[in-house]
Parts: sequence; structure tokens; C-alpha cells
Amino acid sequence: MARNTLSRSLHDVGLAAWFGGTLANAVALNRAAAQADGANRTGAVANVGWDRWTPVNAAAIGSHLVGSVGQFSGNLDRMKAQRGVATMAIAKTAVTALALGATAYSRILGRKVSKQTDVPAESGTEPAADTPEDVAAAQRQLAILQWAVPALTGALVVISAFAGEQQRASEAQKGLLRRLFGFLD
Repeated sequence: MARNTLSRSLHDVGLAAWFGGTLANAVALNRAAAQADGANRTGAVANVGWDRWTPVNAAAIGSHLVGSVGQFSGNLDRMKAQRGVATMAIAKTAVTALALGATAYSRILGRKVSKQTDVPAESGTEPAADTPEDVAAAQRQLAILQWAVPALTGALVVISAFAGEQQRASEAQKGLLRRLFGFLD
């Protein structure tokens, strides 16, 4: 079996940045923006932070996806031979698609919020009483998505750990026997 160090590194480092960056922004940036000088500056502070993170996040996601394709192609034989590997790959692909969708939708909403930098807000994702309704609606959706993206990417970290466990020699042997004979606990 060939080594896949480059694709695994791209996959893991990209996923780590995607997960960690979105979690840090949800935990710290959106709340820290509330410390800005005046409610009209709160949105601007959050927008600057998220706008600076966006290109880094895009690079992280791109790295993860390139690495994922490399991992997929490097494990095609295992998917065919070892029971459970294809199911894991399908689950991982589905969760990746959900994470990509949530990230893309977050960016669309973030652009809507970012267009109006002087809008009053309580935090990066919490509108003030006098926040215009279109921006307030986007912020309310972002309040949910700011946690959905790290939850989904965190799930990818767990699935990836499970995939790594499937590559242990003892697990590969059991998976092969299950595939061949349809049993073995």
C-alpha cells in the first residue's frame, strides 16, 4: 500500500483550520465585537474579523477537499475489499457536503450583514432593537450557523479518526473477512 502523506496532511490541516477557525470566531470574535465603542461599531468589528478569516477559511477548505480526493483515491481498494470502509466514506462525504453548504450559506448571510457596517448590533450575531430587519434576520440565522459549521467539521474530525482506526491491520483483516464471509464479530 502506497503512502498518502501529502493528501492526508492536506486533508487534516485543512480540516483542522476549518474547524478551529470557525469555532474560535463563534466563541470569541462574535462576542468580542460587542466590546466595540458603540453599538454602531459592533457589526463593523465582527465584519472585519470574518472578512479577514474568509480567504484563510477558503484555503483551508480547498486544502481539505484536495486532500479528501487524494485520500479517496488512495483508499479505493480498501473500500472495495474491507467491509465498513465504503459506508464510512459515504457518511464522511455526506457530512462534508453539509459542512460545505452551511459554510457557503454562512458566507452569503455574512455578506448581507457586512454590506452595512454601521448598523447597530449587540454582537456579531445578535441584532439590536434598531438593527434593520434584513440584517437582523441574517444575524439570527448566523447565530445558529456559527455553531453548525464547527459541529459538522468536528463530526468530520471524529469520522476521520474512525477511518484511521479502520486502517489498523487487525481492523483491516476483520473487515476483509466480513466482506468475504459476511460474518465475524
